[in-house]
Amino acid sequence: MASHLLLILAASLLCGGTIPVDCSSRTTAAAAATTVNVTAFGKAYGKVCDADRFAELGLNMSAFPYCDASLPYAERVRDLIGWMTVEEKVGNLGDVSRGAPRVGLPPYKWWSEALHGLSSTGPTTLFDDLRSRPGNHSGRATVNNGTVFANVINSAASFNETLWKAIGQVVSTEARAMYNLGKGGLTYWSPNINVVRDPRWGRALETPGEDPFVAGRYAVNFVRGMQDIPGPGAGDPHARPIKTAACCKHFAAYDVDDWHNHTRFTFDARVSERDMAESFLRPFEMCVREGDASSVMCSYNSVNGVPACADARLLSGTVRGDWQLHGYIVSDCDAVRVMTDNATWLNFTGADSSAAAVRAGLDLDCGESWIEEGGRPLRDFLSVYGVAAVAQGKMRESDVDNALTNQYMTLMRLGYFDNIPQYAALNETDICTGEHKGLALDGARQGIVLLKNRGNLLPLDAKKILAVAVHGPHARAPEKVMDGDYTGPPCRYVTPRQGISKDVKISHRAKTTIYFGGINLHIEREGNDREDILLPKNQTKEILHFAAASPNPIILVILSGGGIDISFAQNHPKIGAILWAGYPGGEGGNAIADVIFGRYNPGGRLPLTWFKNKYIQQIPMTSMGFRPVPELGYPGRTYKFYDGPELLYPFGYGLSYTKFLYETGTNGSAVTISVPGGHCKGLSYKPSVATTPACQAVNVNGHACTETVSFNVSVTNAGGRDGAHVVLVYTAPPPEVAQAPIKQVAAFRRVLVPAKDRVHRRAVRREQGAGRERRLVVVGVVPCQDRALGLDSVAVRGDVFESMFVTVLAFSIQLDPKRKY
Repeated sequence: MASHLLLILAASLLCGGTIPVDCSSRTTAAAAATTVNVTAFGKAYGKVCDADRFAELGLNMSAFPYCDASLPYAERVRDLIGWMTVEEKVGNLGDVSRGAPRVGLPPYKWWSEALHGLSSTGPTTLFDDLRSRPGNHSGRATVNNGTVFANVINSAASFNETLWKAIGQVVSTEARAMYNLGKGGLTYWSPNINVVRDPRWGRALETPGEDPFVAGRYAVNFVRGMQDIPGPGAGDPHARPIKTAACCKHFAAYDVDDWHNHTRFTFDARVSERDMAESFLRPFEMCVREGDASSVMCSYNSVNGVPACADARLLSGTVRGDWQLHGYIVSDCDAVRVMTDNATWLNFTGADSSAAAVRAGLDLDCGESWIEEGGRPLRDFLSVYGVAAVAQGKMRESDVDNALTNQYMTLMRLGYFDNIPQYAALNETDICTGEHKGLALDGARQGIVLLKNRGNLLPLDAKKILAVAVHGPHARAPEKVMDGDYTGPPCRYVTPRQGISKDVKISHRAKTTIYFGGINLHIEREGNDREDILLPKNQTKEILHFAAASPNPIILVILSGGGIDISFAQNHPKIGAILWAGYPGGEGGNAIADVIFGRYNPGGRLPLTWFKNKYIQQIPMTSMGFRPVPELGYPGRTYKFYDGPELLYPFGYGLSYTKFLYETGTNGSAVTISVPGGHCKGLSYKPSVATTPACQAVNVNGHACTETVSFNVSVTNAGGRDGAHVVLVYTAPPPEVAQAPIKQVAAFRRVLVPAKDRVHRRAVRREQGAGRERRLVVVGVVPCQDRALGLDSVAVRGDVFESMFVTVLAFSIQLDPKRKY
């Protein structure tokens, strides 16, 4: 019945209706063309504007100016949209867009995922499975696997911007190869850059962690890796060619999936303007402004009573207006339908929801899963109800035209219409290359965090111990555990047990025991938040049993995305070492073994605060504020605002196999800081008598609010192992600034420091040296109130780093009077 209604509405609107439709001679001429079935796009043709493809349709390509490559993209897009009827236009508002074959436009599938490698999630990326689909893809080259990197939370723990960009470059290369083979698309809805506000959130593994600045820098680098094409960019940012299209999601204030009957579909996030600007919006602003992302995805939840995908202030005002998005805005899948089915207080019909979203600034609806009562899929919600919305005057045809313009401008930049020659030859040989697999291994190693190493138990000497006992549910972890979510089949897969067995024999009688525990996607995942942050009880019992039975202290390896309260293990004398390996991907078994046996010196630092379980009993997950609420007994959230006792490991925590010293300074004043096994608290440029010492810092009170503060660091490796050390630079305001963060990350850098050596570079002013010293770390602005500048020595002692990355440690921080708390 719904389809019948759709056809009637389309007929009434073609040359008339509530809102006038331009029935130009071009529309009539195109309708007269003979329509033939197009050979599946991507199989026979590599671009839309191919004269032979048009001829196959019975069309003359020269009659369609949108295929004239000499014209500006904007003019070509206007021409394309001008040929289309209202029904055709609305039919292209969904992720499975119908195209307009009668004018030469084929269908296109927008939905592809690439969170940490090409994912089989969504309808577009098609890996072959010879066991169940022999002869798939009509004789095209077989592709069974892709490079699967460690999950984003692991990569974030490396604090390595060069790595993040390199991952994006590899993923986009493999994406282009899949596209050329007819097995993939060009538009990818990654990365997920929501900050982890609460340790129970099930999607922490997908994100760069809890710090907005770090999440923003991850977004900038990953997006640049996915999109940037070598060589000079176009003058018009709307016409700059891109390799693939990345999408920063989920906008905005989304971090509740399913907790105590509060679901992401019904949750209304009540957020203060201050928290919104400082924490929820900042990564997205960096993604759009600095990363030049070509897409932003709006989320299911409402924000202060308004569904995010119908919030004109957020979409049109902020993303497209203030931040100048050069691309399109897409809904999370079925988010438009959710306004009708779940946000019942709105009393929206399908047409109401469709109109509200498009008029707010939405350009595309991911909604293929919508199904009518009879069980028949009706494609996306917006394409079904959009025509009715136009017919009823709830949205204008020009609103639809604007949405399509943003879509097709993006596809023009991707070479969908004309191709991009330097990527046309990529094929199956460019997937799972040795270089790509090597980067996956290196990335997994860089993200491993050493949490405990009593008596320097690690690294193990394989020549001396000869055998180990291996226990725990994750010793033989399947791909779904090691790879995490939003993934495809990996190039190769090595379990932790397999990785260990390459170095030593595995024997239950061995005197050295390694236990592989943690959680998995049954406990933390999209659509499932945690009830506690403990290990499963049976694992705790097993670990204590093996610790008591083993003649030597045991080694505990934890697999998880979010933090886990393992206080019992941290304090246990027979648990000598603890490693957090996250979900390290297909190369995870090798990466863990490399760290355990000393081929790689761990240097990861936690991108999340690991709380004790008591913390979550003090505050409901639905309380969106970051700052403490003393009258309700709510503690602050994240390292920026939490100042309480229920803490296991702080943000930025991570040990290594060597020791480092810092020397820092600005404006001629210098501070030498020893980096011990403990951690300091806050920043102070005054002597402290506190039990937990403050981190030493430099007073920058003498600087004007518009100045750039240059801050140089010397790092000395005082140990016997080479190391790549992560330096975190924080700023902190004076005590009189009310409700300000305790401290906040202003810059960070992962740098190589050989054993018994020093890395030192002079301070370079941003405006003077940025052009000449390409290795200068240029960072964003911080509030003018921040008056202490220093290094938080959070139990960091160095690491080994085997890739070619820069070693300059010069930071420039802009004090901005407009950025206030």
